Amino acid sequence: MRLANLDGRAVIVVDGHAVDVERASAGRLSSDPMVLSDLAHHDALRAVAAVADPSAWPALDESKLGAPVPRPPKGYGVGLNYKQHAIESGRELPTEPHLFAKTENCVCGPFDEIVIPQGLTEIDYETELVIVFGRTCKGATRENAWSFLAGVTCGQDISDRGEQFRPPLKQFTIAKSYDTFGPTGPYLVTADELADPDALSLTGVVSGEVMQEANTNDLIFDVPALVVWLSRYITFQPGDLVWTGTPGGVGEARGRFLRDGDVVETTIEGIGTMRNPVVER
Repeated sequence: MRLANLDGRAVIVVDGHAVDVERASAGRLSSDPMVLSDLAHHDALRAVAAVADPSAWPALDESKLGAPVPRPPKGYGVGLNYKQHAIESGRELPTEPHLFAKTENCVCGPFDEIVIPQGLTEIDYETELVIVFGRTCKGATRENAWSFLAGVTCGQDISDRGEQFRPPLKQFTIAKSYDTFGPTGPYLVTADELADPDALSLTGVVSGEVMQEANTNDLIFDVPALVVWLSRYITFQPGDLVWTGTPGGVGEARGRFLRDGDVVETTIEGIGTMRNPVVER
């Protein structure tokens, strides 16, 4: 399924049309987009999609799409999870995942503005696959890891490098959790829609210039490994998000930070493309 938040309402995308979940289910399912990230509702959502006549529903207007999981209970990012990025950062390859938090307030939609607070000059882009938990998860195994996920979406882990590396300590969480620093979307896509959910090409473009190109099969810790490692000590719930890491080509390595007027495009195979304008405010 391709699931979306259309102007604040949960929809299923069928043949380019937006099937409103609440209306198509005669009120049995909520209009709240958070219903989409709960696997407890996915059988009902599939049933709605199976009988929906796309022509009876409006064509999808992508400009009205919001974050597919607008209120994640918690969010994490994974640092240095592509070999290229670790090398360009001058750091050794990790032997275990390294995490930081991304708080709910940073989440915004696939076409929303990325807002740079006035005067900051080291704001970076990071193209990432985001996984979405769909049921309670603790102690996952590699064999069942994907069964805990509602699906995947595109993401950007926007980062204030000046704050992130401000001495004497590093400030990863705050530097990556400013308002609008977590664009996600355009869709929440279930794993069965993807030819190989562990091998998705991703591309990051800034103002027409390709900055990042990779495939998720290059992850140091792939999606199942992350789910296993994360759920050792932390219980995950429907709607929890994990940004899985960014490949090489970030602005910090290139000396090319975001500035007012830029447009950040994020494309992942089988999911879609986000286009986020950058404004300084």
